[in-house]
Amino acid sequence: MTTTLDIRRPSRFVAEVWLNRPDVRNAFNDGVIAELHAAFTGFAADTELRAIVLGGHGKAFCAGADLSWMRTMAGYDWEQNHADAQALADMLWAIWRCPVPVVGRVQGDCYAGGVGLAAVCDVLVAAEGVNFCLSEAKLGLLPGTISPYVIRAMGEQAARRYFVTAERFSAAQAAAMGFVHQLVAPEALDARVAEIVATLVANGPMAARACKLLVQDVAGLPLDTTLRAETARRIADIRASDEGREGIQSFLNKRKPAWLPEA
Repeated sequence: MTTTLDIRRPSRFVAEVWLNRPDVRNAFNDGVIAELHAAFTGFAADTELRAIVLGGHGKAFCAGADLSWMRTMAGYDWEQNHADAQALADMLWAIWRCPVPVVGRVQGDCYAGGVGLAAVCDVLVAAEGVNFCLSEAKLGLLPGTISPYVIRAMGEQAARRYFVTAERFSAAQAAAMGFVHQLVAPEALDARVAEIVATLVANGPMAARACKLLVQDVAGLPLDTTLRAETARRIADIRASDEGREGIQSFLNKRKPAWLPEA
């Protein structure tokens, strides 16, 4: 456990990262940002990992910026504000670009920077009754560093509304716009997250990483000859890999692939 995070390793294939500041609704400060960046940078170098769960202890998933931290930032000059914002941007990028699939477990309200943290997850499961809010405009601010991820996750049209109105929106609304992948009863949240993790662990580990990168690299690109050539190269690479050959042979021979963990 770090100062602000509860990091667990229930198996060699799975890591869990829990925001562990329930007394302040898991709000961000510079310590949280630095520790999340360090944790996911380490995960990126771990070749055994197949899934990461990102959640929060207490009633809220993440309430955005910590009030004490905001009081400190109120006295910052431009250079200090820029350095502070860059640290947040770098942390979000570290999670986004971590090659291991990340499952977000949203058990409670998720505001401001917390929405950005949810947006960088690859699979997002939320409990019914949770509220989201991009509240920055209420404070005379804007959701700058989180915007690339939030816009991708909820879509431009929804972002046009919720960035400027700073309204709350429910988990059901978040699911309807595609931001939340699955909405479950609070008591079913852990079981559903565990099912998704088990599915990830059972997939080809290198294939899952390649699939995550494929979506990030291909989304939004024009359907031109360059893209067609690149996607053909990627499938040829993985078919010719040891894992690809093992997967095809196990399927054809009706046996379990070698990467499956022992029961």
